[in-house]
Amino acid sequence: MLVLSGPPEGGPYVVDAQSPASVLAPTGTLRAVFLGSNPVHGRMDAKTGVATGPVPDLVAELGRTLKVKSTAIPAPDAAGVIGALKNGTADIGFLAYDETRAREVDFGPAFIVMHNSYLVRADSPLTKSADVDRAGITVAAIRGQSQQLFVSRTLKNATIRVLDTMPPQTELESILLGKGVDAFAINRQRGLDAQAASGGKLRPLPDNFMDVDQCFVVEKGATAKLKAIESFLITVRQSGFINTSIERAKLAGVSPAKK
Repeated sequence: MLVLSGPPEGGPYVVDAQSPASVLAPTGTLRAVFLGSNPVHGRMDAKTGVATGPVPDLVAELGRTLKVKSTAIPAPDAAGVIGALKNGTADIGFLAYDETRAREVDFGPAFIVMHNSYLVRADSPLTKSADVDRAGITVAAIRGQSQQLFVSRTLKNATIRVLDTMPPQTELESILLGKGVDAFAINRQRGLDAQAASGGKLRPLPDNFMDVDQCFVVEKGATAKLKAIESFLITVRQSGFINTSIERAKLAGVSPAKK
């Protein structure tokens, strides 16, 4: 929504091109892209197609603040989020910070911190993250996700098995229970979901091997967008909005970002 001022002395209206609404939602609708398969961002209802969770809550609140319509668009992976920002089909996005992604998009402030744990079978001898990086241990991770980027850079002794997509629950159980993979690098919330769905056959290790900021992202060079987002985020942090959203979504694998 463009903000109009004037008309001075009967002259034409003047468009305020730098208002937060015109900067963040130039089409009149705030279009936000997020990882639709990541419960830390939000969960998609398969029947209604409605997204709920921290990101949909933030998008709706930002749209309300700007007095524009808003829509949260699910993407299958980080490449989908980055692509939507580059081709202009989204105005803002949400991603876990990673230095390789920062070459393609600009990262804004963090809104939550995502905790990450290794998922193992219930009878695994692995008891903590430090046990994983050993010869003879195979660790699986999803290509392009922050967990895969981390283990591929960090683990020196374990074997890394990179999967193209997140397997469904039955396949995930088969991978781990078949003992071809000893640990699955995964965000903690997804690991807890998998544990519950497996009936206790799987378990996430009790500690976190990595904490990752989940951030607003915009196309390269969009500094005006980042300034508007930062102002908005200060307000919702102080109000407790993010804490309430996390609690409402019943997320156990995240915490509010402090800055």
